[in-house]
Amino acid sequence: MIEWFTYLQLGVAIIAGLLCLGLGIAGRKPTDLSMGATALVELLLIVQLVVAIVAPFTGNQATGSLLEFYTYLVSAILLPLAGAAWALIERSRWSTIILGVVCLSVAVMVYRMLQIWTVQGV
Repeated sequence: MIEWFTYLQLGVAIIAGLLCLGLGIAGRKPTDLSMGATALVELLLIVQLVVAIVAPFTGNQATGSLLEFYTYLVSAILLPLAGAAWALIERSRWSTIILGVVCLSVAVMVYRMLQIWTVQGV
């Protein structure tokens, strides 16, 4: 993993999550703003997948379990897709809140992936 990119992902996911939570609490249904923020989180996760595949070939090896890392990564990629599908099917303020929870969950998962990649001993 690239450390600065991971922190960028964390920042975007936290901001997107808080934005969606705020919009949901204010009673707003999913809009281009909330869906776009979630889509940006998803896009960064796809880039993270490419980085995670290429990184070992450049000498950036994971120090933790690769199975655990990729399980987190695939799960994190699926979360925004499921949240967006929910938001498109049930257009209510609760869908916007779900998008916020999804983005904040992705932030936690990305931080855990960083720990798996860099901190754990072999």
